[in-house]
Amino acid sequence: MKKFLWYFTVTLLAIIFMFPFVWMLLTALKEPGTALVLSLPKKLTLYNFKKVLFEFGFSRFFLNSLIVALSSATVSTLFASLAAFAFAKKSFFMKEYLFWLFIASMMVPGLLYVIPQFLIVYKLGWINTYWGMIVPHLANVFGLFLITQFMRQVPDSLLESARIDGASEFKIWWRIMVPLAFPIVATVFLLNFQFHWSNFLWQLIVAQSEKMYTVPVGLAMFKSAHEEAYTLEMAASSVSIVPISLLFIFAQRYFIEGITQGAVKG
Repeated sequence: MKKFLWYFTVTLLAIIFMFPFVWMLLTALKEPGTALVLSLPKKLTLYNFKKVLFEFGFSRFFLNSLIVALSSATVSTLFASLAAFAFAKKSFFMKEYLFWLFIASMMVPGLLYVIPQFLIVYKLGWINTYWGMIVPHLANVFGLFLITQFMRQVPDSLLESARIDGASEFKIWWRIMVPLAFPIVATVFLLNFQFHWSNFLWQLIVAQSEKMYTVPVGLAMFKSAHEEAYTLEMAASSVSIVPISLLFIFAQRYFIEGITQGAVKG
């Protein structure tokens, strides 16, 4: 009986949490002008998706977001894993002080960085470019912290054996440390991708023309211009969650493993 109540509660909560997404998708599939009808759509149509993607330019916004999110997540995760290897397994001057200095920087509100970052990007001529949206956020201290805590648990004897066999430091990082820490590295990549995919404020500041809009910026502009086109708004919103949903569906095993292992290690 206790097991039945547990499964019933979990199923009920899952239905409650999924209801807004199901309603959004059903509204997106309705014919224009029927969004406020409180019933299941009698006829499903892809008209709203076609209009949003090709007439209102969301296919371009989608491509921009993919370029920014994939590039940023990949490079920042690589940088974080390289730095984590150094902090976890190398000895250098003021290592612990530098590590905790980086950790302390996480307590500074992100909005304080916006103006200095904008001035730097402006001076470099990166306004309205992919460089301006990607480069300022490649440093990921939280990812550095997570991967460092994980890599510290790798036995030093394993690395010494690789060095005796003639492996370079880069090869040790790539062939030993990254595969062993893959769950937490994948978790950091997912978190980075999610952050950059939904990073509205910075992309709004840097993107000065419609052709450089990302999905969050394009969605905000679209909603302000089409406040009562609910079926179109729901279609645009449905498109915006596709990459994040797919990533978490197919990589949830690594995400859960990385979070749980990162929580008990260190």
